[in-house]
Amino acid sequence: MAEIKQVLVPDIGNYKDVSVIEVMVKAGDTVNAEDNLLTVETDKAAMEVPSPYSGVIKEMKVKIGDKVSQGSLIC
Repeated sequence: MAEIKQVLVPDIGNYKDVSVIEVMVKAGDTVNAEDNLLTVETDKAAMEVPSPYSGVIKEMKVKIGDKVSQGSLIC
């Protein structure tokens, strides 16, 4: 059985509680490392959050409108 890995929000600068404005994957989707998982928006810019791993998404832990910070669980 494949190893289950958690994907966390990477270092997004000195921002806390940024808004998730787009979720690009759902449970069951296959992703490659560096594929974009979601987009977050600060008061200054929108940033895409890439996957650090290749694999299959088992469960998404965020949705549009959620607030996330560095270290928040994505999937």
